[in-house]
Amino acid sequence: MLNLAVGRNHYAKGVVHHLFVFFAHLGGFGILFLSVLDSSPLLIPLGNDILFIAMTARKQSYVIYYTLMATAGSVLGCFSVDALSRKGGEKGLEKIVSPRRLGYVKKRIKESAVWALALASLMPPPFPFTPFVAGASSLQYPRKKLLAALAIARLMRFSIEGALAILFGRHILRLARFPMVEDVVVGLIIASVVGSVLSIIRSMKQGNT
Repeated sequence: MLNLAVGRNHYAKGVVHHLFVFFAHLGGFGILFLSVLDSSPLLIPLGNDILFIAMTARKQSYVIYYTLMATAGSVLGCFSVDALSRKGGEKGLEKIVSPRRLGYVKKRIKESAVWALALASLMPPPFPFTPFVAGASSLQYPRKKLLAALAIARLMRFSIEGALAILFGRHILRLARFPMVEDVVVGLIIASVVGSVLSIIRSMKQGNT
């Protein structure tokens, strides 16, 4: 049993490693694509942040380009969440956000949607960012204001990450190679993908009832 678990963990690490290599070869478009996934209902926590930091640390002169691509990808991902949530309304929000978080998200959005979205956008992973976008959209917060607030906040966040990548990126990458850190990252990614799939299946079932 132990050997089987170790083998599965090694396989999962290999899959994640090859995916990151693939996205890294795409350059800025790899960051764009992962950022879309990170901000969409198909969450990939830490994925775009790790790729962004790694690529910026290796090509520091590309920091502005990578920052803009990460920001654009995040806004595109949020647009997909907005389109789904705005159509579903508050009833549809219950299919996306867990009951444990639903009340908190609604309260923050109703108090000040702009600040709630901005703070959620600036928070590092694995902070639950998508529920705030879904909450604002389901409560019919104006789309232009929503996307503008997200774009500004995400641009600030990736600018900060870019600066940190230039200053400390290589140290962060060395830390990321420790087995324990790799296990945590892989575990988060697997758990998020499984959770996203289950959430989509649950939403489809509820939609058919």
